Amino acid sequence: MARELYELAGSDPQRRFSPYCWRSRMALAHKGLEADCVPWRFTEGRAIAFSGQDKVPVLVDGDHVVADSWAIAEYLEDRYPEAPSLFNGARQPVRFINAWADTVLNLHLARMIVSDIPQWLDESHRTYFRASREARFGMALEQVTQGREARLPEFRAALQPLRVILRAQPFLGGAAPDYGDYAVFGSFQWARCVSSFPLLEASDAVHARRERMLDLFGGWPGTCRTARPEGRRGWVKRLRHPIYAAPC
Repeated sequence: MARELYELAGSDPQRRFSPYCWRSRMALAHKGLEADCVPWRFTEGRAIAFSGQDKVPVLVDGDHVVADSWAIAEYLEDRYPEAPSLFNGARQPVRFINAWADTVLNLHLARMIVSDIPQWLDESHRTYFRASREARFGMALEQVTQGREARLPEFRAALQPLRVILRAQPFLGGAAPDYGDYAVFGSFQWARCVSSFPLLEASDAVHARRERMLDLFGGWPGTCRTARPEGRRGWVKRLRHPIYAAPC
């Protein structure tokens, strides 16, 4: 059975904009594993009912079905121990970064870009997205992002822990990225896929690090099929796809 990764998509099936799905896609590449990436939309719960829940990412690996990006990372690490490690032998520090991205970074990003997302959805999915997110925030999406230009300094200040680490090493994982990098970068990739709002200055160390991640993974052009890496660390460099080239 072919390996499959179900990912959130918009009306354009190649525009993938879930931070959690990006984490799983990068984890597969890190391990050197190919997967057919299957586009999935917000109201298509029946398509992943086999997973016992209604969220993506969902990984189907032979007889194994794994939901949740962190669970997928742990599964890949345990199932394929001979491939490069996602955690460099220490899961708890990486889990802390993963949790920080979930609870701090993604919340900041959502408050900056959430009103830009509906334009990429078909009408039925747009209606669901707006209703569910406005219930979550307790206000209209446009109110959530209102005044975001004035809030940019606060957002950028929240990234200072990343800058401290990146002054000492090229990636959060050290000389090469690990799953902590994918957790953080997945959030920025989500943002750049749906919004042209300039979250980072070009001189920012976090911006430079994001660009290094894009160079490593080549922007994921074409079919959205995971590339088979080459060499020990397996970073495949390809031209960036314009879908993922919006400034952020």
